[in-house]
Amino acid sequence: MISITVTALVFGVVFLAELPDKTALAGLVLGTRYRASYVFAGVAAAFALHVVLAVAAGSVLTLLPQQIVHAVTGVLFLGGAAVLLMKKDEGEEEVRRPEDQSFWKVAGSGFMLILVAEFGDLTQIMTANLAARYDDPLSVGLGAVLALWAVAGLGIVGGKALMKRVPLRLITKVAALLMLGLGVWSLWEAVSG
Repeated sequence: MISITVTALVFGVVFLAELPDKTALAGLVLGTRYRASYVFAGVAAAFALHVVLAVAAGSVLTLLPQQIVHAVTGVLFLGGAAVLLMKKDEGEEEVRRPEDQSFWKVAGSGFMLILVAEFGDLTQIMTANLAARYDDPLSVGLGAVLALWAVAGLGIVGGKALMKRVPLRLITKVAALLMLGLGVWSLWEAVSG
């Protein structure tokens, strides 16, 4: 049986923790380039897997060495920033025709990005802690996955709306700079932690 109270509490905590995180940025970047429904399918599947792992592991995930997690995340962000900065400019027409992108390619890209970038993330560890605390894996899992899907959806929709007003080249450069900053910050946490 699902506890509405536990589900709502977990939703609120995870939503607020994830909102300023890299998920919204990743969704925004993918949402500017590909069909939103395809991006969301991949991202949603990755988050569902993360929540299942977090709930199953309980508090064990908190034992992961944070320095390693920060170092890997930092390197991945720096690599993502480099890819964005070195990518050839695409014509606006090509970007605005999402039917040219297959579902499996776009959903797979979103899935892999979130799967790797969010592993060992604060919200995954928080979900594990909440699952251990409330001993209600279904309610905790439901609250966490709905919160993560909501943040991803906001990022993806925000990306589509932003692209109508701002040139893709500028969005890509800003996203690359943000990823560069997140990469440097993650590496700093790995070294200083």
